[in-house]
Parts: sequence; structure tokens; C-alpha cells
Amino acid sequence: MKKMKIWLKPVAAVIILFLAGLTGALVALNITNKSQTTVSSSSNVTTSSVSYKNSTSTTEAVKKVQEAVVSVINYQSQSSSLENNFSTQMFGDQSDSSSSDELSVYSEGSGVIYKIDGDSAYLVTNTHVIEGAKQIEIMLSDGTKVVGELVGEDTYSDIAVVKISSKNVSTVAEFADSDKLTVGETAIAIGSPLGTEYANSVTQGIVSSLSRTVTLTNSNGETISTNAIQTDAAINPGNSGGALINVEGQVIGINSSKISSTSSQSGESVEGMGFAIPANDVVKIINQLEQNGEVVRPALGIRMAALSELSTNAISQLNIPSSITNGVVVAKVIDGMPAQGKLEKYDVITEIDGKEVTSSSDLQSILYGHSVNDSIKVTFYRGTEKKTTTIELTKTTKDLSDE
Repeated sequence: MKKMKIWLKPVAAVIILFLAGLTGALVALNITNKSQTTVSSSSNVTTSSVSYKNSTSTTEAVKKVQEAVVSVINYQSQSSSLENNFSTQMFGDQSDSSSSDELSVYSEGSGVIYKIDGDSAYLVTNTHVIEGAKQIEIMLSDGTKVVGELVGEDTYSDIAVVKISSKNVSTVAEFADSDKLTVGETAIAIGSPLGTEYANSVTQGIVSSLSRTVTLTNSNGETISTNAIQTDAAINPGNSGGALINVEGQVIGINSSKISSTSSQSGESVEGMGFAIPANDVVKIINQLEQNGEVVRPALGIRMAALSELSTNAISQLNIPSSITNGVVVAKVIDGMPAQGKLEKYDVITEIDGKEVTSSSDLQSILYGHSVNDSIKVTFYRGTEKKTTTIELTKTTKDLSDE
């Protein structure tokens, strides 16, 4: 009897465990059925009732300046709309193919309102955006359109200032100190890619590089070189003249151009190479345009040619060291200009203010970065002898003769 009791204990335990497992399975099955019943009988799908505020440094920056970014519309009569070589390398070149002599939209770009002065507001854009315009119209961020008056334009810097009524203007942009920019920091582009239909579009990237030299040909056929901020923020036709801002909502540059391919022959596609005119350069130009309607630049007073473009025979006659392969050769010194008595014909300029000079565009870019009455330090070779001289820029480009 005692042995039977001992044997029954494990049997009872097994039975109890079996019953417990069976009960658990039934309970689970019941819950599953209820769950399935609930799902199958639910109402139509709806959106979540949970609300949140998705605010980032980018959204806050855009909010500060977005209403100061406008669309700039260039009206021309087609009979006077000449082919614009500059626009093939820049933006704002969506041309109307109509042959009517009446004014019609020739191109569209962007602009940034930076100042309110009484009944007037001032905005900056690119010269190539308003070039040749018979009438300039500005579309504000709220869709209101007003007629703009050209205050002044500068082909070399590609900066223009337009005045409008301040009646509907409530926000102006603030310029940052572009000398304090850091490669890799956030860059946000705001403008009207492809025109007013996509006004106030926002794209984001970084500052890819600083002090890039961008060489283009302007409408007069002149080769110009400008200092630029490189960014990978998406920039498209119509963005020209728009704002490139930092995370504080300050304008660090005015969008101006992009590289879309490495060459017309290779046809290689290039993305993320846009350029903006640095804010410090913009401020310097717009102040002069407001005051004088034009930019007065210093003149050195020389005719020149790039050393790299000369023949081997011509270079040998300069008698310079064989290690000097780049620079600017002085072809003529103009009488009465700052270079007279400082430079001579056949001198080879290699540096100005410690910056390398390899072409006429380099020299022009450095020179135009100065103001009248500034002094520059010029390093050059006269034959095999390396020399340095200081030249005071007392004359302007207006003082140059027509010879």
C-alpha cells in the first residue's frame, strides 16, 4: 500500500501539469479568437490622433528669412532680347520663344530683401537675372506682385540691387560674416527653381568649400573670375539671386551658378556643385550700388597676357627661370597709372599680396577685391631676378584710356 502511494504521486503530478497546460492552451486560443474577431470587425483605417511639433534648426532658420526671399521676373520685348551668352553658364535663363514686341516674361530668378528705408525696400539679386529687362516685377512670398526699380548693377560681381515699395514687406534678411564660415557646416538654399511656380523652395546641404574661383564669360564677352562659396545644396535654374543661409537664418551668400557638366565634349553629369557669392562681398557691392548706382574699382594700369599662353620662343626671350611656368606677363604699362615706375614691359607677375597669380583672371580677382587708395604688394620676375614692390591704387577703371 505504501508503495502504491509512492507511485501515485508522480502520476498525479503529471495529470495536474497536463490539465494546467490544456487550460492554458484553451485560454490562449480564446484570446486569439477574440483578437481576430476584433481586428476583422474594426472600422476604416484612420490617421493617428497623436500630434507633435517637428521643429529643427533648419525649420527655425527657414522661418526667420523665408518671407524675405522673393521671385524676380524679367520682362522683355522679344525683338530686343539678344542672345545672352552669360545665361548659358548661369541661372534665370528660361526664355520665352514668342516673337511678339509686347513685353513678356523673358526669365525668372530669385532675390533677397535686405533693407527697409521709409516707403522703399531694397533687394539683392544677380545681374544676369535682370539683364536686359524692360520691366522688373517682384513676386513677394505671399504671392503679391509689385514693380521693381533697378538701383544699380555690377557685371563683374554679378550683383544687382532693386528697389520696391515697402508696403507689403514685413521681413528683411540679415547678412552673416562669411569670413567665419566653416567647411562642413549646414547650408540651406531658398529660391524659385524653375520660376515662380516653385517659389520659396528650400533645399539643404553643407558648405563644401570656401574661396573657390569661378570663371565665367559675361554678356560683354569678358572673362571674369569671382570668389565663391561652394555648396552641395540643390540649386537649379531660377535659384539665382536667392539666399544661401546658415542654421541661424542669416544669409551667408547669394546663389549664383552651378556646374552641370565637366565639359560639353564628355557630357559627364555633375551633381552637388553650386556656388554662391559670399555675404561679405555682397554687402560691399550693394552699399556702393545704393550710393553710386555702380561699383568703382581700382586699376593697376597694365596690359597683360598669361605666361602659359605664350609660345616657347616668346617665353625664352623673357629670360626668366625655367621653374617659372605660370604668371602674368606685362605687355604694356599705361602712362599716368599706378603701375608706372613700378613695373616694366616683360615683367612676369607671380603673386599679389602673397596670393598666386597664374592668369589675368587671377590678377583681376585679387585687384578687384581692393578699394581705391588701397596698397598692394606685387611679386614679379624681371629676367632672372625676383623683385617685390608696393603699388598704391590711386586710379580707377574709369581712368583707363581706350587704347
